[in-house]
Parts: sequence; structure tokens; C-alpha cells
Amino acid sequence: MLKELSAIKGMHTELVSVYVPAGYNLNEVVGQLKGEEGTASNIKSKSTRKNVVDALEKIVQHLRTFRKTPENGLVVFAGNVSQTEGKTDLRLWSFEPFEKMNNKIYWCDQVFVLDPLKDMIEEKDVYGLVVMDSKEAYIGLLKGKKMEVARHIGSMVPGKTTKGGWSQSRYEHVREMLLNDFMKKIGEEVSKVFLEQPNIKGIIIGGPGPNKEEFYKGDYMNYMVKQKVLGVKDTSYTDETGLEEIVQRSQDLMKQATVTKEKELMSKFLTELAKNGNVVYGLENVKKALNLGAVDMLLLYENLELQHVKLICSSGHEAVRDIVEFDIKFQKCDTCGSPMKAESMEDISESLSEKAKEFGAKVEYISSDTPEGNQFKQLGGIGAMLRYKLK
Repeated sequence: MLKELSAIKGMHTELVSVYVPAGYNLNEVVGQLKGEEGTASNIKSKSTRKNVVDALEKIVQHLRTFRKTPENGLVVFAGNVSQTEGKTDLRLWSFEPFEKMNNKIYWCDQVFVLDPLKDMIEEKDVYGLVVMDSKEAYIGLLKGKKMEVARHIGSMVPGKTTKGGWSQSRYEHVREMLLNDFMKKIGEEVSKVFLEQPNIKGIIIGGPGPNKEEFYKGDYMNYMVKQKVLGVKDTSYTDETGLEEIVQRSQDLMKQATVTKEKELMSKFLTELAKNGNVVYGLENVKKALNLGAVDMLLLYENLELQHVKLICSSGHEAVRDIVEFDIKFQKCDTCGSPMKAESMEDISESLSEKAKEFGAKVEYISSDTPEGNQFKQLGGIGAMLRYKLK
């Protein structure tokens, strides 16, 4: 659907986008849109004015069919999508996002506002983040572009200045004990948080002083968590700003983690392919494996542009072809030879990934950043690792 909506461009500023956040009062949204109908009456162009008002009214009528806002919020698009001046094709799309949405948007433009939805469906790599010094520690999760603070741990470790009446050695000994206890506490919380994230891609530790290195080298974290540490970075802060800072300073580590994982996946896939193992490639073979529930992991080239297109010619002859969108305008009818146009179009990457999720299969997107990724692209960019070998 996003591909379809992205391709729509209005003849004028008459495409309306409405995002209703989870838990928001729909009556307030209806009231706002009725007010916008009044504002739209000032539009100079008579046809544009009518199309905007009609789109707003269509959305209002649609919203009134809901008793309350759906659990994750609601997104509605409406407007005149006709590409012929003077003709009207008023259409409406409405759906509940698959994750909770906090965006509240009303916008009228020549295109629909789609960025919040694109951010939702974008592949979300999960990274664990720890920033610390002797005074405090923050544990965070980076999910795609969204940062979540998972824990804040305060410290009872005193500064390095000696307390009155204490010998330097005694004071340092007590301080070391307290610092060790603090690091144990951080390690416990880090292990607890990150072990609950089985698909975590990597962990990065940061902070302004030497404590981060001591924490990483010491025996403070669960061994499975420690194995996922990508590196240690210097930061100026140990609070939420420090978490943001560590993300900015660790792009090299994250990029390398992605490339390494991709190389491992492709190496395994190509090795299995060479020995006629538990893998398949090509659209039809992968579709067959998906329908049999045999796919363990679906592999898709990240820039796959293949579309499942239903075509029709001026004589009414129909055809269904799997082609890239650019080639649609070159399609000819096999029966009469006349040009064909698209009647409907489905993004193959989206439909395959949805089918994979129905059967509990994982989905991985492969870039062309590695030689193995380029080789996969040459194979058509569609493959699968199987749960069992197909006969």
C-alpha cells in the first residue's frame, strides 16, 4: 500500500493526510477537520476548493463510523487522484498502524505524508547501549531510529578526594570495593535487559572516563551478552544525552556489524546452494516453499523493484506479469499487440515478507555492499533458507 500511496501525486494541493494518535479523542479530530473545511473555502481555485472540501468531508464521515480510536491509532488519506485535469477520482484509504503511533498530523499537499509510516515498517536493527562512569549508568535500546531508556542506575561511589581522618590507602580500598559493587550492579542490569532482546545486533559501551574499559574487561556481564559487545567509545556524558552521543560516535561499528552479519548469511546461503542443500532461489521456487511452510528465513534484496502487475489493453485482453515498475509502459498485449496499462499492482517484496511472517519465518534484507550481496542480486534477489529440503 505504501508503494501505491507514494506513487500518487495530485494535480493540485488537494491530497489530505490525517494521523490520529493512539488514545486520542476522535470527536476532537472531527471538529478540527470541520474547521479546516471552513478554511478551505478560501482557496481561490473552484475545482481545488471543491476537491479539498470533499476529501475532508469524506474523512469526517469515515471517522464517524468509529466508536473510538483503534488501539494503535488511525491513519486516513483521501483526495482526488485523477491525473486528468477537470476529472475527479476521489478516493480514501484508512488503516490502523501495526504499532502504537504518537503522531498527530493534518496536512494538505500534492502528495500524502508517509514518512511516519515508512519509519514504522523500516527494518529495525536493535542495539544495546551502555554509558557509565563512577557516578551513574544509563542502559538504552536503539530500535531503528527510536531510542528507549531501559535503566538508570545511581552510584554510592565517593569521589577521589580523601575523607578527613581516613588514610589514603584505606579510603582508596573502600572506594574500590564500592566501585566494584556498582559495576556488578550495572552488569546484572545490563545482562537482564539485553538477554530479553534475543535479536539484539550488538552492544556498545561508552563513557567519559576509564571505568567503561574496566567494566568491559572485567567479569561483570553474562558471557552471552559480553560476546555481543561491538566496541567501547569515549563520550562526554553519561545521561540520555550520552546515549544519543554514543549512537553518533558508533556508526562505524554498526555498519561493520551489518556487513558482517550479511556476509555470514550470504556465505551460508551460497554454500548450501553450491551443494544443493536446504535453500531455494527465484520467485516461483520461493513462493512454493512459502506456501508449504518450509521457509525458515526469507532473503530479499533491499532494492528489489519487482511488481506483480495485472495489465489490460484497450481491447479488454488481460495479462498478469512480474516486472519492474519502469517496464510497465513497454508492455504489449500477447493477443493483439496493443499497448497495455496497469490495472492493479502489488509489491512482490512486501507480499513475500507478509507471507513469511504468517508462517513464522524470519525476513532479512540483503544490500549490495558486499561481493556476496552483489552475487545474490545477480541471482534475482529472492531466496530462502529452508526448514527442510523440498522434494
